[in-house]
Amino acid sequence: MILIGQYDSPFVRRVAVALRLYGFDYEHRPWSVFGDAERIAAHNPLRRVPTLIADDGEALFESGAILDGLDELAGRERALIAASGPERRHALKTIALATGLADKAVSLVYERVIHERGTAMWVERCRAQIAGVLQALEADRATRGPWWFGERIGHADVAVACVLRFVSEALPEVYAAADWPALAAHAAACEARPEFEAVVQPFHVTPPAS
Repeated sequence: MILIGQYDSPFVRRVAVALRLYGFDYEHRPWSVFGDAERIAAHNPLRRVPTLIADDGEALFESGAILDGLDELAGRERALIAASGPERRHALKTIALATGLADKAVSLVYERVIHERGTAMWVERCRAQIAGVLQALEADRATRGPWWFGERIGHADVAVACVLRFVSEALPEVYAAADWPALAAHAAACEARPEFEAVVQPFHVTPPAS
């Protein structure tokens, strides 16, 4: 398998962590959606990352769809999410909150760096959405055990940790770990694992050439 995208993207990183948790071998191509758009387009017409090229040559897009495919390859007993029922629905909700937070954070980064502006109403809306998600995730995580859904790490744990690292690096003004102790402890536990340590890339964005 080939994973396309840079590890400073929380979406790319969550796929990379899952690949390692499952023990799947893969080649990494750290292509940028700005500098390497044409190379990405050869595999993904959306020119987005992550893109995963499977062993049979098929390209999979979007982190959720990619992880669904990896779950199938790993088998139901090893899958990092419940097969059905309330636990699966709650995990999907947690993941949706985390990835939605990431989307809003990316919007703020683009507003500041790519568009070189800061529309007050839009910035305030994004920050309110981020704060609301952090509150919801903090309250939920504080009631949980070692991992979000039991004794074993899962997709929800990975998604939240990857997004928290991204937000803390890209937008430190909207996420102060001291304000969210349960989330901070969760992120620290994840980041201490070798699967996370192996796929770290400090956040940096280079605007496209004008």
